[in-house]
Amino acid sequence: MSDDYFYMARALQLAKLGRYTTDPNPRVGCVLVKNGQIIGEGWHEKAGEGHAEVQALNATHDPQGATAYVTLEPCSHHGRTAPCCDALISAGITRVVAAMQDPNPLVSGRGLARLKEAGVEVSCGCLQDDAQLLNRGFISRMTKQRPFVRSKLAMSLDGRTAMSSGESQWITSELARADVHLLRAESSALLTGINTVLADDPALNARVDFPVLQPIRVVLDSKLQMPVTAKMLSLTGRSLILTCSDDKLKTAQLQDAGAEVYQLPATSDGRLDLPAVLVFLAQQQINEVLIEAGAILNGAMLALGLIDEYIIYLSTSILGDQGRGLFSLPGLQYLADKKTLHLQDVRQIGQDLKLTLTA
Repeated sequence: MSDDYFYMARALQLAKLGRYTTDPNPRVGCVLVKNGQIIGEGWHEKAGEGHAEVQALNATHDPQGATAYVTLEPCSHHGRTAPCCDALISAGITRVVAAMQDPNPLVSGRGLARLKEAGVEVSCGCLQDDAQLLNRGFISRMTKQRPFVRSKLAMSLDGRTAMSSGESQWITSELARADVHLLRAESSALLTGINTVLADDPALNARVDFPVLQPIRVVLDSKLQMPVTAKMLSLTGRSLILTCSDDKLKTAQLQDAGAEVYQLPATSDGRLDLPAVLVFLAQQQINEVLIEAGAILNGAMLALGLIDEYIIYLSTSILGDQGRGLFSLPGLQYLADKKTLHLQDVRQIGQDLKLTLTA
């Protein structure tokens, strides 16, 4: 069993190499072991390319009789590639150790069952928590039909996100801002509200020095106020404008400028239905969403319990009592109505603290 943990830990290291490139597929690593030696390794890099098991098999000349350590149950269906469980069986793999069962209904135990039927020894659950953490976005999309949602916020020591004028560049240090780009790089989509676009004209891209599949840009724009000159529309990649408006002229103008415009359900007060937004994003095969928005959208998402994780960068600056807050929650009047988050991690980045919290 100790060997199983050792080799699965290595498979998880390999899977993490796909953190910035595998969308919409899960991050998967595979290690082949024979006679106590690693004879092949592989990881899934991009959708449409070889899965981790195939990459590992291609890296060895004699897999007969080996054990395969895989961070996710080998697939059993024909998608853009052939079933991995068939490849393992054909190669003569005699034992497969999977970290977790695939949440995809097309697989969901069928891969492990096919391996067993072929006489392969199978076990599942080794370092399962680590494997689930690595693919929590994919799991959420498959089991809840919504992405994993994370909100990134930055605030001063006195809980302000900007001066009363809206000036906010920069509250946090350069190191903290670089860390944000890593968060962007591993996200499937970056989500913001139209007020942020109108105020800041953000690019909403990941500026890093390594290969990355740029996240999809998503703007919630109930009244279709998006400028056709917005910076993000001039960049490569997808920009999705989600709206309640049926303004066909503005829709056509935005589409001509490079945007994709989708009309979604509205609430009784004319705003976008946020749960419906998340369902739509899952249908777009988006696994992980990073919210970068102001107090109104963050407050609405918090009130509805739609944020799975909060990343808050806390600076040592003080902006004063006229500054803007993190969340707009007008319905809170009494202490009993307070929202309580649960601290999961704290680390220092430069002069700032990075807080990770869950609802």
